[in-house]
Amino acid sequence: MIRNEVAKVAAILALPDLVFPVAGLCLGYPAADGHVSLRLPRRVTTHNDCYDDGGLAFGVDDYDRRRDAIHAIPADQQRANNEFGTADFYGWSEDKARQAAKAEGAAFPPYLRAHGFSFD
Repeated sequence: MIRNEVAKVAAILALPDLVFPVAGLCLGYPAADGHVSLRLPRRVTTHNDCYDDGGLAFGVDDYDRRRDAIHAIPADQQRANNEFGTADFYGWSEDKARQAAKAEGAAFPPYLRAHGFSFD
């Protein structure tokens, strides 16, 4: 998310030209109990010798449902409800689809150009 707010982060950190942030790390103690989020299973993310998405739809759907059973996202926390409405079932794949529907990082290349970087 640093690329989406690069100018704000650079201003806060007082970064000079030819320097840009690439990552942020938060340290501290949580205000409330959290949870460990499930990860996509390796059978969905790893391919041997060649790409094979034959089990992708099943794997993502299975992951969505297992993750939802542990930690369902309430309707008021669904991404961009004002644009997409609320979903009856809001899994990881719906969240990622909504996230990908918006351009991210668009301000990053102009910021770099304005601070001394050239892509020529």
